[in-house]
Amino acid sequence: MSITTLITVLLKHVGLLVAGAFVLLSLSPVQDLNFKKNSIYNRLFLIVFFGFFGILGTYSGNAIFHSIANLRAMAVVTAGLFGGPLVGFGAGLIAGGHRFIIDPWGFSAVACSLATIFEGLFAGYMHLRYKERSLDWSKGMILAFIGEVFHMSLVLLFSRPFDQAVALVQVIALPMLIGNTLGAGLFIHVIKSLQDFREKKDSTQAHKIFDIANNTVRYLRGGLNKKTALATADIIHQRLPVAAVAITDTTQVLAHVGAGDDHHLAGKPIRTQSTRDVLATGKPIFLRRHSQIGCSHEECPFYSAIIVPLKKGGTIVGTLKFYGSATMELNRIQFEIAKGLTDLFSIQLELEDIQVKDKLLAHAEIKHLQAQINPHFLFNSLNTIASFCRTTPEKARELILDLSLYMRKNLDSSRGYIPLSSELEQINSYLAIEKARFGDLIQIEIDVEPGCEDWPIPSLIIQPLVENAIKHGIRSREGGGRIGLKIYRNLDMLEVTVEDDGQGIAKEKLDTLLLKKDLESHTEGVGLRNSNERLEQIYGPEFGMEVTSSSGKGTMISFRIPHLQEDVSYVAAS
Repeated sequence: MSITTLITVLLKHVGLLVAGAFVLLSLSPVQDLNFKKNSIYNRLFLIVFFGFFGILGTYSGNAIFHSIANLRAMAVVTAGLFGGPLVGFGAGLIAGGHRFIIDPWGFSAVACSLATIFEGLFAGYMHLRYKERSLDWSKGMILAFIGEVFHMSLVLLFSRPFDQAVALVQVIALPMLIGNTLGAGLFIHVIKSLQDFREKKDSTQAHKIFDIANNTVRYLRGGLNKKTALATADIIHQRLPVAAVAITDTTQVLAHVGAGDDHHLAGKPIRTQSTRDVLATGKPIFLRRHSQIGCSHEECPFYSAIIVPLKKGGTIVGTLKFYGSATMELNRIQFEIAKGLTDLFSIQLELEDIQVKDKLLAHAEIKHLQAQINPHFLFNSLNTIASFCRTTPEKARELILDLSLYMRKNLDSSRGYIPLSSELEQINSYLAIEKARFGDLIQIEIDVEPGCEDWPIPSLIIQPLVENAIKHGIRSREGGGRIGLKIYRNLDMLEVTVEDDGQGIAKEKLDTLLLKKDLESHTEGVGLRNSNERLEQIYGPEFGMEVTSSSGKGTMISFRIPHLQEDVSYVAAS
């Protein structure tokens, strides 16, 4: 076979392999495996996936001098660049091991097998070196070219008789260099294009989540009933591609919008066994078959369902359900959306029991807390969470829980004493969200002396100061900065210091910052001033805050909290 003919054959198979990979990666079950998860199962999948295409690459050419012109390198190089050394080595071992097994006594078997494993490892090393920039088609082409040059060198070094090795390299070197170099570039380009498409899709989902949360909040604050459930279900159904949306309490269907409304009727007892199971266990479920749903109606159109519990104060009060049909399938993203929405909905349901007006009169600081629960905060947090749904769903789940904990504690109106550990939990939840949003722009240093965790403090006395440091000190400074929280014991005092190296506070504003003023404004330093007034009211004027700051050099806030001698009843954990 001529070199020109062999090049043509290999390039034809490059197209077939890349097209096959594109089709497989576009399937929903493969997408649900989530390529960027760092779990052992995901790593095994990637190894098998790329190893399989490496094996297919072995059969892409023709037998030449008892050897095979092949496209293994395009798969194993992509594996290493995409998944790192472990995936590159694993895929190379599968593809190279297969090459050795099918012809163990072939004169080039050892050289070809070792070269394949080396190419995977080398690409994996480049993944570690370039991190997120490793998945680049040009780098893939360069590595594949270098790998195949090394491959040819091993053939000449190990294969005997030497004259046959030279003859083999003369025929297959150029076709394999061209085929694997172009193949690796195309393979990586396909994967990168699919990733970009999914990220764009996730961004669209984030806007949908924000829109749903923003439009349903006013209804769910009125409690869970037929009217609020219908409005909420209708808003969700308009904004998500699902066949139907239903909301139940613990005994009956409160609302059902979409397909199946001829037998899934509002006001009727719950029909499906799967819903009863979720109410009993409190665990969200994703049902992918009609038989699992448990609806007894013969013409029920649903083939899949997502059922997530609605909670209020830790008690299950109902469920949120998404239904899929033959023409409108559900997927893993919608499952994560449902779980995130129910966490937020549960918080809104708890507002039913909060007498906001009375608490505003008794505790002016609640205005500051409510000001934080606004569409901008929800949008920024949800947008951040959505960006992790495809790449690292475990991280997205953690951020949803952090957001839930943060908002739940902000809405706690009892305002009693809590242990320092509870305040630190809320601070960590808030910082987790901000850190996910801004990454390395915000550096956090928390130093808490062991043994201080049970110290009784007024609730929400430290967290507003940390938030102010980020919002007014760091985020407005180009290049970000550092936030420091230091807490330690000094005899019978708890010493607390919050500092940042942000833009600082101008002297004219610093002089009036802690003056007692009307706290009706949401735009001034309500958090700082209110925390200071609460300290003075509880412990006395001598326990007020000390603020030192200069423009462009940062701010430091220090105060002391004495240890109460009498027994303290802590606020129940939310």
